[in-house]
Amino acid sequence: MLNIRVLSFLLRAVVLGLAVAFLVVWWKPTLLGAHTAAPATAPAPGAAPAPTAAARSLSPTPAAAPAAQPVVMQSFADSVARAAPAVVNIYTARVVRERTQAPPLNQLFGDYWPSYRQRVERSLGSGVIVDAMGTIITNQHVIAGADSIRVQLADGRIADATIVGQDPDTDLAILDLEIGDLPIMPMGRSDTLRVGDIVLAIGNPYGLSQTVTQGIVSATGRGQLGLATFENFIQTDAAINLGNSGGALIDAHGDLVGINTAVLNRTYGGPEGIGFAIPVNLVRGVMEQILLNGHVVRGWLGFVPQDLTDEQSAQIGTAGGGVTVVNIMVKSPAYDAGVRPGDLITALGGEPVHSAQDLVARVSSLKPGAEVELEGRHARQTYKLKLTVLERPTRPVQTR
Repeated sequence: MLNIRVLSFLLRAVVLGLAVAFLVVWWKPTLLGAHTAAPATAPAPGAAPAPTAAARSLSPTPAAAPAAQPVVMQSFADSVARAAPAVVNIYTARVVRERTQAPPLNQLFGDYWPSYRQRVERSLGSGVIVDAMGTIITNQHVIAGADSIRVQLADGRIADATIVGQDPDTDLAILDLEIGDLPIMPMGRSDTLRVGDIVLAIGNPYGLSQTVTQGIVSATGRGQLGLATFENFIQTDAAINLGNSGGALIDAHGDLVGINTAVLNRTYGGPEGIGFAIPVNLVRGVMEQILLNGHVVRGWLGFVPQDLTDEQSAQIGTAGGGVTVVNIMVKSPAYDAGVRPGDLITALGGEPVHSAQDLVARVSSLKPGAEVELEGRHARQTYKLKLTVLERPTRPVQTR
């Protein structure tokens, strides 16, 4: 009888417990998964509840983050600040004496004593300071025939400069500036320039004081432009205007890579964005020789070569290569050896000749006193001649 009562009590307790559990779950259903789906951290007040595992599994997988891109330079201000202080403005003046037109009344009396007047002709340009001694590089045409040369630094100081030497064959000149505490332009290399490299031109266009323009290297090795005897220009679309001559062409790091020299004539409908600069490697060599010798020492054989036209090549019977002699100096090494106008020059020092510009550059690089073998053809007869190189005569510079 006792066992029946205990069993009945236990049965009623189980039923009552299940009823209570049902009511609790119905009132708080979230308690059912409290141990299996509890969030790692409590959500912030006002934040949306964290998605369940089922909801997360149905969400699309987020795309991977894009790879980091290289940082593009947004400004060249640091490069300009490094180079611009060494770019100077150059102002020149020369006295020009010219004959005046006689009044009509004087001409009625026959001969008369001519009268002259003087005027001052001024020009402007740019230059680059390259060492602490005050050496300035500029274009020869900027200071040609000048009676006075005045230089203004970027910091406002003004002083007179003297000419150390000129080289009309490359249109370069070296000036000396006697001022202390000078900024110096870092010199780079031009043989590593590639088409598409960013360059900046710094100069004094139209007397507006220092101005910076930006572009790219459009081409290298430009020649046969009629600007100088030895041409190996950097072509750029960085704006170069009147007064920029002699200024700096720098790379994106602020190193000097060229001296701005010329721009194609911008007449109505003419070309735009085509300027030229002398490569700094050529500038460096000219500067060193002028500082050492007062002028540039070059080799010389005494004849003037010219590229062959297609018609000339057909007449001579050559498929390509070689240049023709169009002029020769009497008592020159070439003349004494038997070279004559009309000859075809095919090789120098055992190396083929590809163009007149190539031949002139190679001859000029020879040291005076050295012997070189010249190969050519005269009246369909080939020859090999030994010539002794002389120093190239210095071109006269323009004086007043």
